Amino acid sequence: MRIAIIGTGGVGGTFGARLAKAGEDVHFVARGAHLAAIRRNGLTIRRDEGELHLHPAQATDDVASVGPVDLVLIAVKLYDTDGVAAMLPALMGPETAVVSFQNGVTAAETLIRAVGAERVFGGVTYIMAVIAEPGVIAQTGAMARLIFGEFDGGRTARIDSFRDACQRAGIDAVVSGDIAADIWSKFTFLTALSGVTALTRLPIGPIREDADTRALLEAAVDEAVAVARARGVALPADLASRHMARFDGAPADVGSSMLYDLTHGKRLELAWLSGAMVDLGRESGVPTPTHAFITAALKLHAGGSHGDRRYGT
Repeated sequence: MRIAIIGTGGVGGTFGARLAKAGEDVHFVARGAHLAAIRRNGLTIRRDEGELHLHPAQATDDVASVGPVDLVLIAVKLYDTDGVAAMLPALMGPETAVVSFQNGVTAAETLIRAVGAERVFGGVTYIMAVIAEPGVIAQTGAMARLIFGEFDGGRTARIDSFRDACQRAGIDAVVSGDIAADIWSKFTFLTALSGVTALTRLPIGPIREDADTRALLEAAVDEAVAVARARGVALPADLASRHMARFDGAPADVGSSMLYDLTHGKRLELAWLSGAMVDLGRESGVPTPTHAFITAALKLHAGGSHGDRRYGT
């Protein structure tokens, strides 16, 4: 497959490198020092099971130079989605598909407005990986899964083609019959984890052990699940308790990307996580006081301390 990956960070860099190493025609979109390092030294993925080094790697900051592709895989921060949507026409061919592996539940709507519903399918990823230094991605733990599927639940040639490419690359890839539910299942977990870890500036261990912060975490989960159900998303009846069990079973030092961004002075996805939960709750008639508190408490940090940061860096 000819694949353009917009956002060569933990998600796009890790999975893109594995696809490229397996022989897919992968083009990475990045910029700045990260792009310069990839062009000079290739892209390195540091993993527990051993280092993966892709050299040379096809990398650019100009999507027009890539041209039409079979698949556009989007893995930027949520605040960059509008900017990415504007780039998509340069990558479109007659059969080009677009999939987002971003956090949140709003990205697909933005992409659909840009290229049409017929081109977009949904995705979810589970991985812990960050840019350790320009040209180097550090993956923590063995979990590295992609879940994807058509929003109508159907099975299509493009889904099967992408699944086959992932299998050739040794990627744990799951085709979903209800991708909206999978996206919301992650979102209800992630909004609570991101919000409470960033709010307390602590990883999950001390949060779950303290009665007050545990109650805050549980309230954030319950509100998110209630909003999803009010919007007609088919979630398991015991999802909230499953999320709490996952928090209890996680290593004590597990944090979130928003905690990482906060402590490193980067822009936050707050408006698309707890902020979006507040907006969606208001639309659905579901109170979300915990997420409203998280949003208010963190909003003055949402712009980061290093100015406006764009895709893939």
